[in-house]
Amino acid sequence: MSTIHDKDTRSIKPLKYTILIILTTLIMGTSFPVGKIGMLYAPPFLLMGIRYILAGGLMALFLRKRPLPTGWQSWLRIILIGLFQSAGVMGCAYYSMNWITSGESAIITFTNPLLVIILSALLYRVTYRFSQWIGVILGFIGIMLTFGWQMSFSPGTWIGFGGAISFAVSTLLIKRWGDGYDTFVLTAYQMLAGGAALLLLSVWTEQPHFMVNTTSVMALLWLTLVCSIIQFSLWFYLLQNSDPAQTSSYLFLAPFFGVLSSWILLGEHVQWFALAGGLFIGVGIFLVNRRSSRMKSRVT
Repeated sequence: MSTIHDKDTRSIKPLKYTILIILTTLIMGTSFPVGKIGMLYAPPFLLMGIRYILAGGLMALFLRKRPLPTGWQSWLRIILIGLFQSAGVMGCAYYSMNWITSGESAIITFTNPLLVIILSALLYRVTYRFSQWIGVILGFIGIMLTFGWQMSFSPGTWIGFGGAISFAVSTLLIKRWGDGYDTFVLTAYQMLAGGAALLLLSVWTEQPHFMVNTTSVMALLWLTLVCSIIQFSLWFYLLQNSDPAQTSSYLFLAPFFGVLSSWILLGEHVQWFALAGGLFIGVGIFLVNRRSSRMKSRVT
């Protein structure tokens, strides 16, 4: 299989890669129930905007001694990544919940691996084995099973799908441009760009308000520190040092972790089909990342 930069997915040591990808998708999974809690006290665009402005501002403060990108093109690329990654993905995901459930939103958002492979094939002429396409399809079936195979079509469906497309586009942009940036600087300033866009959307479309209490503050802190600063830093690092399609295949784990964290945080019941979905997800990830015998011999 060829890649955008012809890099091997395991340029990161296998054990380190596995630990980081599981940790990243686990954090992604928690963002749905924690975000659902946060939306009890603030509208979605405002909540996400505050989250990213705080996260990006804190990171920029700690990174103030690091060299910043030079030239308007470099900053334009950061802004574009922020608009797709921070504003587009989570803005669409949370706004779609005005019409559909958080589970349906997660299903749509995490069709990203399939979209990444399709866009990689169309835009960069990347070739994938038949087994990898089967793996992506099995992973998507696993997501559907995890949420009980329940989907509906409404404005929220298409808004959520817009977030999935945004996720795929940002993944490829990070892979294409990310090597030219310090990972943490890119993380900080793309969040600031996305957060600013979300706050503007909030002023335009919502009645901004934030109810301050222990629960809302704790939810905001978790979304800011863990689901933004830590998650984005790990995700960008993984994308910069691996094949984006193979790494994105692990995003199938995120909604599975979302179900488990919803069970823990919200007391939502876990059905047997969630476990079946986890099995499909595991098989799908294996097929996407499995090396053929010919590739193994070539690498050796």
